[in-house]
Amino acid sequence: MAKVISSKSATVLDQYLAEINRCELLTADGERELARRYRATGDSRAAHDLVTANLRFVVKVAYEYRSYGFRMADLIQEGNIGLMKAVQKFDPDKGIRLISYGVWWIRAYIQNHILRSWSLVKLGTTQAQRKLFFSLARTRREMDRASSATGTTASSDDIAARLCVKVEEVLEMQQRMEGRDLSLDAPLGEDGAPFVDFVPDGASPQDDELGSAQERRLVAGKIGLALARLDARERFIVESRLMKDEPLTLKELGEHFGFSRERARQLEIRAREKLRVELAALAAEFDLPASDTLPVADDVAAA
Repeated sequence: MAKVISSKSATVLDQYLAEINRCELLTADGERELARRYRATGDSRAAHDLVTANLRFVVKVAYEYRSYGFRMADLIQEGNIGLMKAVQKFDPDKGIRLISYGVWWIRAYIQNHILRSWSLVKLGTTQAQRKLFFSLARTRREMDRASSATGTTASSDDIAARLCVKVEEVLEMQQRMEGRDLSLDAPLGEDGAPFVDFVPDGASPQDDELGSAQERRLVAGKIGLALARLDARERFIVESRLMKDEPLTLKELGEHFGFSRERARQLEIRAREKLRVELAALAAEFDLPASDTLPVADDVAAA
């Protein structure tokens, strides 16, 4: 998160800058010799000299990211890690200087630190989003300076056209960058109540949930009583045909009792009619159509 640099940390940073300014720079031949020795033998002293000779350049790169509000010491530290990684990967026979190759590693580690620390919610999930995150603020500043003579500011459409991205992507990234993390326990208002007390609950009010639960228990109880008034065969038919996730067919029902499919259908109709009569009062009480009063598995299980 963004932090204000204290006077103590500023003093430590000044001491560090003074120390690295005393480190001697390397010539191209000297750098190549140290790099070859490190690659051939793993000489840690050679790697140390390569790193210390380029520490001041890391500071220069880190200062390019100071507008993001992070402590310079943290940015420099991440850049130094990138520089050490570059030393490990550097090939002196490619004909380029270490820092020309290492700047990509330095920027990558600094940028990863910023993205990782900006928010608890992951910010740049794709390469395009990561690029837009670091290009957006810089492009806006450049375009605002260019248009300052006319007193106008760069619009999201102008920025999107400049960066060759969609306007929706610019607006989304602006929203992500402006919305910083907020603790739910952070005090809010004059009485110091935590922020979590003001977060709306999407669930139904408790009195509504309680009333619905009582209503379900009442309906389930009356349905259970209605089923109890059926004889054993009728109850079996209702449970097997109306209350199972995979109900028996009329043929299977007839085979169970030893009569025809048609007889099973007639018994089912009679059982349904008995239930309809028994539950007529319940339908009137809750203003339900008669067809809605037939039991379902969950109701009877609750009863």
